Amino acid sequence: MNKLFLLILLLVVWNFSHSQNTVGLISYNKDKTFDGYTLIYPHNQPHVYLLNNCGEIVHTWQDSSIWRPGNTAYITKEAKLVKAKRLNTVVGNPIWFGGGGAIVEISDWNNKLEWSYEVNDTLRRLHHDICVMPNGNILMMVWVKKTKNELIAAGRDTSRYKNDVLHSEQIIEVNPKTNQVVWKWDMWDHIIQDYDATKPNFGVVSARPEKIDINYAQIQDGSWFHMNAIDYNEELDQIMVSVPTHNEIWIIDHSTTTQQAATSNGGLSGAGGDLIYRWGNPAVYKKGGIQDQLSFYQHGVNWARNFLLPTNPDYGKILFFNNRFNTSFSQVNFIVPPWDMYEWKYKKTNGIWGPTSYNKSIRHPQPTKLFSDILSNAQLLPNGNILILSGRHGYIFELSKENQVVWEYIVPLKNGNSVPQKSMLSINDNTNFRANKYPVNFTAFQGKDLSAKGYMEQLPDQGYCNRLVPVKEQNIESFRLYPNPASNYISVTVPNTVKARLYSYNGALINDLNLSEGVNDINVQHLDEGLYFLLLENGSLRAFSIVK
Repeated sequence: MNKLFLLILLLVVWNFSHSQNTVGLISYNKDKTFDGYTLIYPHNQPHVYLLNNCGEIVHTWQDSSIWRPGNTAYITKEAKLVKAKRLNTVVGNPIWFGGGGAIVEISDWNNKLEWSYEVNDTLRRLHHDICVMPNGNILMMVWVKKTKNELIAAGRDTSRYKNDVLHSEQIIEVNPKTNQVVWKWDMWDHIIQDYDATKPNFGVVSARPEKIDINYAQIQDGSWFHMNAIDYNEELDQIMVSVPTHNEIWIIDHSTTTQQAATSNGGLSGAGGDLIYRWGNPAVYKKGGIQDQLSFYQHGVNWARNFLLPTNPDYGKILFFNNRFNTSFSQVNFIVPPWDMYEWKYKKTNGIWGPTSYNKSIRHPQPTKLFSDILSNAQLLPNGNILILSGRHGYIFELSKENQVVWEYIVPLKNGNSVPQKSMLSINDNTNFRANKYPVNFTAFQGKDLSAKGYMEQLPDQGYCNRLVPVKEQNIESFRLYPNPASNYISVTVPNTVKARLYSYNGALINDLNLSEGVNDINVQHLDEGLYFLLLENGSLRAFSIVK
C-alpha cells in the first residue's frame, strides 16, 4: 500500500503543481455561472479591468501611476466609464481618511477623457462611492469639515469626542452637462441632541428617529459617519446610503428641492430631508439595545434592481454585505423594508423601523472563507446567482441559488503589482472595494471588441479555463482540489456524485466521504500537518498537504 501511494504521489504532485491556479481564475462551472463580464478597480494601482468568466482581460481603462481608486467605477449603457479617483499620495492632504476620493471622471470606451469634477479642499472632500442616475447625473458623497466651535454650537457634548475637528456628510447631485450641483442634501440640517437645552436642536432623541443624534457613540477619528455606499431608486425617487460607524442604512427622499431637503417638509414623503427610513441599529435613536442590532459595519448597500426583471422574487429588496456579523465570518443579507406605497412612507412598529429579522442570509459554504471587516459588496444576478467580493482578500466568487460556489477569482496583485501564477497572497495584499458583473448582452457591449487580451497575473496557465469546462462538453475528468497546501478546509470539485476516501501519507484510512457534483468544502482543521491523499472510487487520486 505504501509503495503504491509513493509511486502515485510523484505523478499526482507533479500534475497538481502544473494544473491548479492559486490566483486569477480558481474555479468555474460553465453551466451554472452567470454569463457576463466582471468589472474591478483594485486598490494600489490606477487601472480599471473588465474580465470574462475565464479570468481573462477583455478591456482595460488605463491611467497614470500617480492615481489610485477613490474608490468605485461603473459602466453606463452608453459605454462610458464613470470612476472616482485620487492621487496616490495623501501626505499633506487637509482631509484624509480611508476611502477618500477627490475626482470623478467620465471616459469613453477608448479611454478618452470626457469630463472631470473635483471636490478636494480644506473644507470638503469626495469619498468612497458614487451613483450614476438614469438621467446621467451623478450622486456623490462629500466629507464636510466641522470645527469645535460649530460642534459645540450644535449641542455636541465635548467630552464625547477626541478631536477638535469632525467631518459631517453631504450628498450632491452633479449634472456633467452643465458642471453644476443641481441638488444637495446636508446631514447637518437634520441633527438633534438631548445634551444642551439652550441649543435650538434640543429634543427627545427617541421621539425623533428621523433626526440624527449628534452625540451618538464615541468618535475615534474625524470620519464621523464614514458613509461608504450610495444607491438610487428611480421608481421611488429615493437615495440610500450605508453608514457603517452607526451600523445603519439610511434612506432619503430625493423628490425634494434643495431648499426642501434642508427642512423637514416637502417632497413626496412630506418629510423634506429628514430620514424617511433607517435600519440596522435602533440603539442609535435610543429605541433598542445591542440585542436589536442586525447590521454590523455594512458595505455595498443596494436595491436589488440592476439587470433584474420586476418578476424576480428578490427584485427591489435591500441587499448588503454584513461585514462584522461574526468575528470569524461575514455574510450577505436581504431585507424587505416596511414600505407603504399608499401612504408613501416606511412604517414603524413601536417607534422602530423594521424588519426585525433578515429576509434572507447568504454565507459561503465554508463560512470562514468569507470574512472581510471592511470593503466588500454583493450583487444579485439575473439568473438568481449572487456575486460576492471579500474585499480584504481580493476574493470574488459566485454562488448559485443552491449556495454552490460556481466561479472563483482571486485578484492577482500584490500592493498593486501583478504576481506570477502559483503565488500565495495574504490579507490586504490585493484589496478591492467593489466588484460588479454586467450581462454579455449589456447595451454598452454591442459592437465592442471583447476578445481575450491576456491576464492580470504573470505566467498564466492559458489552458486552465478549458480544463474547468464541464465534463459533458470536454469529455475529460474534472477533479480538482484547492487550496494546496491547506489549513482549515479543502474545496474539492468533482464532475458527478462520487464516493471518496481520505488517506494519510502512510495509507491509513481517515474517512469515507460522499462528494456531490460540483464544489464540496471539507473541514480538515482537525488533521495534523503532513501529506494526505483523496481517492475517488473511480481511481482518481489527488495529494495535498496540511500546514498549521
